[in-house]
Amino acid sequence: MLCAPEIPNNTGNIGRTCVTTRCALHLIDPLGFDVDDKACRRAGLDYWPRLEVHRHADAPAYDAWRGERTPGARVWAFSARATRSVFDADLRPGDHLLFGRESAGLPDVVLEQHAGRVVSLPMVPGERSLNVANAVTVAVYEGVRQSIARGVPPAGGLPDPASWSPPAAGVESRALRSEKPEEDTN
Repeated sequence: MLCAPEIPNNTGNIGRTCVTTRCALHLIDPLGFDVDDKACRRAGLDYWPRLEVHRHADAPAYDAWRGERTPGARVWAFSARATRSVFDADLRPGDHLLFGRESAGLPDVVLEQHAGRVVSLPMVPGERSLNVANAVTVAVYEGVRQSIARGVPPAGGLPDPASWSPPAAGVESRALRSEKPEEDTN
């Protein structure tokens, strides 16, 4: 869930993460941009029609929807100021991940409402925050990882990891290569 997102590119990237993991995206007004069909086509969001997106007038409207449609779903509120890491949270299929606006995060009243489930992504001291689209991706895939570790299919119906194809022979990630320069053998 995005509460009052301001930057369309972030929401677009989050939408793509939701499509690839079959998660729903909840947008809580006000939005800082248009999401009508014309705006999505113009932005090249070709995946947007495959996105399960729900738009709510405000947080109470979302809470009413959640209570009616997904009773018992837990909400995890993300804040750069939280002292509990998302990696210490017990994420379950059906949980809702709540992120605030890019310029200010979630309002204190929302953090207080979810006081037992306010989490963050660990960062080095002194850094302000991560980009919200990056934070959402990390959090969603942490939920997927936890589901797979429990032997529970992720909520979106992702394929079983045993069916994933290994990388092609000879393909190596740059991140895994040695940082030492190659020696000249001539």
